[in-house]
Amino acid sequence: MANEEDRRPGLALTNRWLERDGRPFVPVSGEVHYSRLPRERWGERLRAVRAGGVTVVSTYVIWLHHEPERGRASFAGNLDLAAFVDECEATGLDVVLRIGPWVHGETRNGGFPDWVRSADVAHRTDDPGYLDLVREWFGRIGRALGGRARPGGGPVLAVQLENELYDQPQHLLTLKRLAREAGVSAPLWTATAWGSAQLPEGEVLPLYGGYGDGFWVDAAAPWDPTFREHFFFSHVWDDPGIGADVRERTGAAGAAAAVPRSPSALFPPATCELGGGMATAYHRRPRPAALDVAAVAHCKIGNGSAWQGYYMYAGGTNPVGVDGRGTQESHATGYPNDVPRLGYDFHAPVGESGALAPSHAELRRQHAFLAAFGERLAAMPSSLPEVRPEGVHDTTTLRWAVRADAERGDGFLFVSWHQPHVPLADHPGTRFSVRVGARDPLVLPSRPVRVPAGTLARWPFRLELGGARLEWATASALTVLDGGEHPVLVLTAEEGVPCEVAVPAGTVVGAPDGSPLTARAHDGLLVHDVLPGGEPLRVRGPGGALDLLVLPPAAAREAWVVEPGPAGGGRRLLLAAARLAWGADGAVTCRAVGQDPGVREYDTATRAFSPLPLQRTSPPARSQAVAVTALRDPSPSVPVLHGESGGRASAPSPDTFAEHAAVLHLALPAWVSEPGRDPLLHVDWVGDVAELRVDGRTVTDRFWDGSRWTVSLRDAGVRADSEVTLHVLPLAAGAPVHLPTDAARRLAGAEKQLWALDAVRVEDAATWTEPAPAG
Repeated sequence: MANEEDRRPGLALTNRWLERDGRPFVPVSGEVHYSRLPRERWGERLRAVRAGGVTVVSTYVIWLHHEPERGRASFAGNLDLAAFVDECEATGLDVVLRIGPWVHGETRNGGFPDWVRSADVAHRTDDPGYLDLVREWFGRIGRALGGRARPGGGPVLAVQLENELYDQPQHLLTLKRLAREAGVSAPLWTATAWGSAQLPEGEVLPLYGGYGDGFWVDAAAPWDPTFREHFFFSHVWDDPGIGADVRERTGAAGAAAAVPRSPSALFPPATCELGGGMATAYHRRPRPAALDVAAVAHCKIGNGSAWQGYYMYAGGTNPVGVDGRGTQESHATGYPNDVPRLGYDFHAPVGESGALAPSHAELRRQHAFLAAFGERLAAMPSSLPEVRPEGVHDTTTLRWAVRADAERGDGFLFVSWHQPHVPLADHPGTRFSVRVGARDPLVLPSRPVRVPAGTLARWPFRLELGGARLEWATASALTVLDGGEHPVLVLTAEEGVPCEVAVPAGTVVGAPDGSPLTARAHDGLLVHDVLPGGEPLRVRGPGGALDLLVLPPAAAREAWVVEPGPAGGGRRLLLAAARLAWGADGAVTCRAVGQDPGVREYDTATRAFSPLPLQRTSPPARSQAVAVTALRDPSPSVPVLHGESGGRASAPSPDTFAEHAAVLHLALPAWVSEPGRDPLLHVDWVGDVAELRVDGRTVTDRFWDGSRWTVSLRDAGVRADSEVTLHVLPLAAGAPVHLPTDAARRLAGAEKQLWALDAVRVEDAATWTEPAPAG
C-alpha cells in the first residue's frame, strides 16, 4: 500500500485477488459494532457471525460513543475496543477497524461528538485545527489498542480511513500518516470508493458496496435504478446511490463525476457494504427479504468479487448518550433522515436481539462455497454473455455470468433470477453455451429447462476432484469434505430445476448401492439424472474417484459448514433447523426450541447423516403467549404529519408520542427470570412507532414496517419484579411514509388510523453443547 513498513509476511495483494501464504483466498467481512452491543454478548454474537461463514469482523470506532465530552473518553465496558479485538481473535476472526474519524453509521454528526461538530474548524479537511482534534483522537485509539493494530501480525487485517469522502485524496493520506503516528496500522489500508470518490492512487484499497433498496431516498420515489443495478451481473462496481442524500447535503455530489465507475487497475474489486439488511427511516421503511440480500451478494461473486463485505451483519442498539437525547442521526441534527433513537436491528442476518434472520441461511451457503472454492475462484476472472439485459428494466433476458480459468478450462456458471418489487416470471426453455479459451463449448443442461423466479445458482463445470471429473452439474456447489479415500463434493439442488450430472466417457456414476446409474449421451458426455437426497453417489474416473452428495432444496436451507480452526481438523457438514454457533475450536453449540435439537452430521466414513451428540446445558425450552392489558387507549386523532424536513416526514417528538400512544402492560411469565434463561419477546404489532419500556425506561424502539419485532429480555434488563410496558403510536391513514407492499395494503384499509397488537409471545430456546473430545 505504497510503503514497505506495513507489509505482513504471508499476505499479498494483486489486482485481482488476495493471497495468504501464497494461496488466493476470498475474505468475507461482516459489520458488527461493539459499542452497539452489550459486552457480555460479544462472544455469542461473534460465534453466530463465524457460523454464518464470515471470516472478518468490520467495526466502526465511533468517536461520539467514546468521547461525548472532550477529555473524558471511555474505553471501558462495551466500549473496550481492545477487548473486542481480542474476542474476535479468540473466535478465529480477523478485524477491520473503520476509524473515521467521520463514520456516518446513522449516528449524530456522522459520529463526531457535539464538541467536535461545533469546533471552529473545517471538518474532514487538512485544516490544522481539525487535524489537532483528529491527532488527539487517533492517539486515544492507538493507546487503547495497545499494539493490536500493527502490520507485522495480529488480528487487525485492515484499517479504513474516513468514510464516504469523495473529493479529498490528500486528506486521506494525512489521516493515514496520523494513524500510523498514533500506533494504528495494518497491512491493508482501505477507503470507500462509491460515488466516484477520488482516492490517492496506490495508497488505499478501494472498497465498494451494493444495496438492493435504501431508506435514504424520498418516500414517494420509485425503486431507484441504483438499487436495481445490483440484481444484474456487471463489471461496473461503483454505486452513485449510496449516501447520495448526505453527499448532496455536503455539496460533494458532483465533485468527482469524471472518475470512472470501474475498479482501480491496481486493486481487485472488493466490497465492504453489501446490504446485509437495511436500516429503517421514519419516512421510508424498506424491508429486504432474505433472497433480496442473497441475490445482491450472489451477483457480486459472479462479477468477480475478491472480498465480500456486508453492512450490517449483526444489528444492535444505539447508546442513549450522556444528554439522554439519543446518538442517532435525525432531522434535529441536520440529517435528511429520522431513524429510531435506539433500535439498530438493520434487518441484519443476526438481529438486534441475537435472533437469526432467514438471510443468515441464504448467505452462509454462499460463504461455504467461498471457503471451499475461493482459492480456485479468486484466480478466475468474470465473463459476461454476449446477450445481456438491455438495462435495469429488462425483466425477460436471463441474467448470468461465468468465472473460469482459461488454462484449466474449469469454472462456475452463475445464474441470478430474482429481484424485489418488480416480480420476474419463470424463464422458459433455458440452456447455456459456455466456451472457455479455445475449447469446444459446453452446452447445459442436456435439455432446456424452466428457471423458476427466485433461482440463485452456481453450477460447476470441468471440476476435478480426487482424480475424477465432473464436466458439469445443474446443482450449486456448496463445499468439499475430506472423505479420506475419496473427497466428497456437496451440491445443492435448485428448486424446480432437474438435477443433471455430466461426466466424460469412461467415467462411471454409481448409486448408493453400488449399481451404475443409467446414462444418456449428450455432446460426447454421459449425462445422469440425479435425485437429490442424503446419500452420495460414487463417481469413478480413470484417475480416481469422488463422492457426490446432492442435497435437496429443503435440506440445503438447513446446511451449516464448520470450517477448520487454527488447530486444524476436517471440514464438517451439519443439517439443522435450529440455530448453531461455534468459535475457533469448532465446537458446536445449538439453540433449539424443541425437546430434540435435531442436528445431524454427515459422516464420510459411513457415507450418511447421523445425529450429532449434544448435551443440554440450560433449562428446557419454553414458549408461552403473553397476557396483555390495556392501561391506556391511543388518541383517536393521531396527526397525519408530525413535522417534516426537506420534504420528508419527521418522526413524532417524545411529547407527541406520549400524548397519542397506547400503553399496554405485558404480564410476562415468572419463568423468564429463572437462572439460565435467555428469553426472546416476539411482538406482532401494527402501527407507526413503538417503544418497549422496562420500569419506565425505554430499552428499544421500532418503526413499523410489517415485520415481527423481537427483543432480548435479558438485554432489556428484565428482572422478576420488572414492570414491562409496550407503547404503540397509531399510524394515520394518508401518512406520507413509504411502507412494504403488505404493510401499505393494511394501512390502505384503515379508515382513519391503524394500530393493532396481533400477538405477543415469549420464547426461550434450550442450549445444547457438543461434548469436549475425550482426553
